[in-house]
Amino acid sequence: MVSIDTVYQRVLALANKEQRGYITPQEFNLFANQAQTEIFEQYFYDVDKARRIQGNDTVYADIDDMLEEKLQVFENTDKAAIISAWTASGSGRILPDYAYRIHLIYKGSYCCEILNTKDFEAAINNGPLLKPSTQRPIANIRNNVMLVNTGSYTTPSSVTYFKKPTTVNWTYVVINKKAMYNPNASTVDFELHSSEESELVYKILKFAGVSMKREDIMKAGAGMEIAQIQQEKQ
Repeated sequence: MVSIDTVYQRVLALANKEQRGYITPQEFNLFANQAQTEIFEQYFYDVDKARRIQGNDTVYADIDDMLEEKLQVFENTDKAAIISAWTASGSGRILPDYAYRIHLIYKGSYCCEILNTKDFEAAINNGPLLKPSTQRPIANIRNNVMLVNTGSYTTPSSVTYFKKPTTVNWTYVVINKKAMYNPNASTVDFELHSSEESELVYKILKFAGVSMKREDIMKAGAGMEIAQIQQEKQ
């Protein structure tokens, strides 16, 4: 968890509002959510890249463990009662907006094999050797619709997924024409791992520079972001 007020104050300090321009709370919240989304989505690309590393298993394990730790906060499981309330679409269920990426699908005590559409249809329509069963359930996700088959279409017992980050919000009150942090309102902090604080600051600063058409701020944010990424890769 990263304090949104801490990030806000750091962004303002780096932007040096007296000389370079002012970032309004509304703009900050917009940039903050964009930055959080970018960092969150990058996790999945980094996981895939880490698992392609050849050779040093220790290095791979360290990177993979670190990424798994960062993703764990977003991992949730919905059981059958909740899944049954998802909107039906033909023989399947429409994935809810909060589910970003499906991780595991279970029917009973058996984990479903998640297949692409071609293999899923082939398994259902071809001979008995490929046909799904209660011991070999299969699943498919297409057009945001989840299908599960055990010989017939069914509702899974549980679905484990990575949820989308909650929309962050820096709340404030205006005192003497100045926006002051109000933690008693509907403040929402970043859900990201605490190690992402600096990258959040640099990304938001970069977005602010683009918005204000201030190349110096944009370059400062982009430069610090690149330095942060290079440091993490060492």
